[in-house]
Amino acid sequence: MTSTEICPLIRKRQTKIVATLGPASANIEMIEKLVLAGVDVVRLNFSHGEHADHAARVKIIRGLETKLARPIAIIADLQGPKLRVGRFKDGSITLTAGQKLRLDLDKTEGDDTRVNLPHPEIINTLSPGAFILCDDGKVRMKIIDKGADFLIAEVVSGTKLSNNKGVNVPGVILPIPALTEKDRKDLVAALDMGVDWVAQSFVQRPEDVAEAKKLIGGRAALMAKIEKPSAIELFAGILDLVDGIMLARGDLGVEIPPEEVPALQKKIVRQVRQSGKPIIVATQMLESMIESPAPTRAEASDVATAVYDGTDAVMLSAETAAGKYPIESVSIMDRICQHVEADDLYRRIMDADHPDADTDASDAITIAACQVAQTINAACITNYTSSGSTTLRTARQRPAMPILCLSHSAQTTRRLMLSYGVHAVYTPDVTSFADAVKMATEQAAIQGLAKKGQRLVLTAGVPFGTPGSTNALRVAWVE
Repeated sequence: MTSTEICPLIRKRQTKIVATLGPASANIEMIEKLVLAGVDVVRLNFSHGEHADHAARVKIIRGLETKLARPIAIIADLQGPKLRVGRFKDGSITLTAGQKLRLDLDKTEGDDTRVNLPHPEIINTLSPGAFILCDDGKVRMKIIDKGADFLIAEVVSGTKLSNNKGVNVPGVILPIPALTEKDRKDLVAALDMGVDWVAQSFVQRPEDVAEAKKLIGGRAALMAKIEKPSAIELFAGILDLVDGIMLARGDLGVEIPPEEVPALQKKIVRQVRQSGKPIIVATQMLESMIESPAPTRAEASDVATAVYDGTDAVMLSAETAAGKYPIESVSIMDRICQHVEADDLYRRIMDADHPDADTDASDAITIAACQVAQTINAACITNYTSSGSTTLRTARQRPAMPILCLSHSAQTTRRLMLSYGVHAVYTPDVTSFADAVKMATEQAAIQGLAKKGQRLVLTAGVPFGTPGSTNALRVAWVE
């Protein structure tokens, strides 16, 4: 990818779109259509598919980067431990309220009196009075007795339980590692493929992400998927260790009351924004579009709410991975984001909640740049960055204009494509401030972010090449 190629993809929004690849979006033609329709970040779901399949998609994406002259971030989403019941003789059983069901370690097929629960950690941890949920919360049972290798549960609600349905245990930290043996193998493979982000599932406590970060060793950025109540309780410690957050509201909404999810979403988005790290709001955003060419009004409102909250990115899962209308899903999400960002109320919300400045000079320069850009109606804010820290500081201010990130690190440009408003460009290194100004104005024009006669605000660190040393601000004209 060269810096002199003209980029045809100028987004009319600041919020980024993440799309999941799968059977419906596996070939180069469909992936290119998704990117052209609005996808900024691609998610590879390692719960499905072989390593060779994912590697082939990474190769396609890297080829499209060159063709479209635009970095594309890739997220490898690890499966994490999957808690499930075993199998039934007839495939499923019918349940009635008050029915007793034994959950045990016996691997033989179950019936309407018992079923295998192949997780001794759950049996050892739960006590009478605790609840266990199955099939995304459709079946709710209360533990009334236990033994060394079994639980006796009473059905509270639900009418059917079938083979291998998922299990949730609300309000309990299970002694289960967040990285399974499969995850470790997938992680090695994903890093060898050159992914930009790793999303870690089933995070319960800071120690979970600390282990993953050590294994990654700086080869990719790490995001924690927040889908367990225990992760909410220990969120500050988790956020401190990771590079980003994915709010996976589907699983989270099973384990906490659904009425708590909207307020929790706003709180988490705000907290992550304050930290200067990117956040993705995910799960069930346009779910009806798996089968329908148009979303429900409630789904459109859900996407809009996440944008009003100030999220960096919104995500599509099965809509693009296995749905009938992947392009339409991206297109409507793009239009929703644009429409919200054009609303005066949205800008007032973003401007009313600017994060407090840190005490270092870099943060002060970044905040000043955003204020100057707004005052003079600059076409864009331009950052030179090697580590990405300057651009992340700028993004957390949620400026109204695009952020043109210029970096000599291809890895940095790709990672930053997840962040709010960032248009990243891989450029040769510069050695003087005069060269920096010249390249910034040229690239603003080449990338279609500024026209002749418009101004941009430039921040950089002098001397160049020192990460985290932003200490200069300049207003420049595009000639």
